[in-house]
Amino acid sequence: MKEFTQMTMKDIAAHFGTSVATVSRALKDSPRISVERRKAIQEFAREHNFCPNMIAESLRNSKVMQPKIIGVIIPEFAHYFFSTVLAGIEEKAREHGYRIMVAQSGESYENEVKICQSFFENKVCGIIVSQAKDTTNYDHFIRLIESGVPLVFYDRICTGVEASRVVVDDYKGAFTAVEHMISTGCKRIAFFGSPMTLEISKNRFNGYKDALLKHGLTIEQTLTRFCDNRADAEVITPEIMKKGDHPDAFFAVNDDTAIGIMYAVKRLGYKIPADISICGFTNGQRAIACDPMLTTVEQRGHKVGEEAADILINQVEGHTPNGKVERRIVKTRLVIRGTTKEVK
Repeated sequence: MKEFTQMTMKDIAAHFGTSVATVSRALKDSPRISVERRKAIQEFAREHNFCPNMIAESLRNSKVMQPKIIGVIIPEFAHYFFSTVLAGIEEKAREHGYRIMVAQSGESYENEVKICQSFFENKVCGIIVSQAKDTTNYDHFIRLIESGVPLVFYDRICTGVEASRVVVDDYKGAFTAVEHMISTGCKRIAFFGSPMTLEISKNRFNGYKDALLKHGLTIEQTLTRFCDNRADAEVITPEIMKKGDHPDAFFAVNDDTAIGIMYAVKRLGYKIPADISICGFTNGQRAIACDPMLTTVEQRGHKVGEEAADILINQVEGHTPNGKVERRIVKTRLVIRGTTKEVK
């Protein structure tokens, strides 16, 4: 697959051994640059299909507002959390006169790269993105930034990319949830999470681990599984429960996984929460549509979307200095329902 390889002003400057500012002036046909130099830079830019993001630049330098479109990349439309984030982004964007262009990566790195390329070619004034699960190469994000496209990550962030981001307090959310189950008498709590290449997975696992350590409980490798969807949970849970030393509680990385655990446990004849406690992470509509209703950590996706859009719009309109990286954390809340016991 073709990688995102758009020529940047930085590349042109390096070729000519000059500054990005000089390249910018030459491309704008500034008389401050010699005619010969201007022509050489402009010709090189044309030959290499250089396509500057003029919308963001015009918004920064002119009171005349150009068409304002924000590109949004979400991993899955069907996921409740991402749909609420999208709603938050759209509402904040509309308040400020922006429209959004939305694309789904389908948890695919290759799709994500193509979407970034498409957004760039369509000259969106900025991009808000949650990375795909299998993304481990971040060159396409770096190239966007180098091309002058404001970029804001939400939920799943790339720690190797210097860009603004909005996350929920995954560590505190997980810690609070696991500590709550411990306070009800649970002692062998399993963890079902996403791959540790994702920061949210690391943070939620660390919250789980630290809650156990705080209360003197053992962290057992056999109770830690990579499982982040309902289908897998319904397969993996019986394997764990059929062992003699099975867990008395589960903490899941999202509600769908937690619900998969719940149905698997119930089919095995266990009672919830009398025999097994379960806690999820999202607080979507499915959490109140199951029986019993699910104890879960509320992510507040709408707030995440609002904050991400606010950061991006401030960058595009020049209210935030170029190069400034903002980091915002949205607090979580434990919603206690019927899948966990009462505190002893």
